[in-house]
Amino acid sequence: MIFITAKFRVKPEYADQWPQISAGFTNATRNEPGCLWFDWSRSLEDPNEYVLVEAFRDGEAGAAHVNSEHFKHAQQTLPQHLAETPKVINTSLEQDDWSLLGEMAVE
Repeated sequence: MIFITAKFRVKPEYADQWPQISAGFTNATRNEPGCLWFDWSRSLEDPNEYVLVEAFRDGEAGAAHVNSEHFKHAQQTLPQHLAETPKVINTSLEQDDWSLLGEMAVE
């Protein structure tokens, strides 16, 4: 799978509305056949920072995502709400789902 984590620093005046601002992009991406997950979280330390954790089945699914109309639309509409260019980590993993954290196993 292609595993991606990105940090988005949103302008303070848009931070509370970011889930709604990004909702169209989020929903369209989640509906892509190759999308495994696409989940936003808000930082506890910085209310203007959102972290996106996303995964795609493989490189082909990742390519379909960045070439989609909704991705192109997001490139045109989302940056105006951001304080800076998002930071990203992108890697390929030999798995297709989350692994269990054995060190904190729940009995």
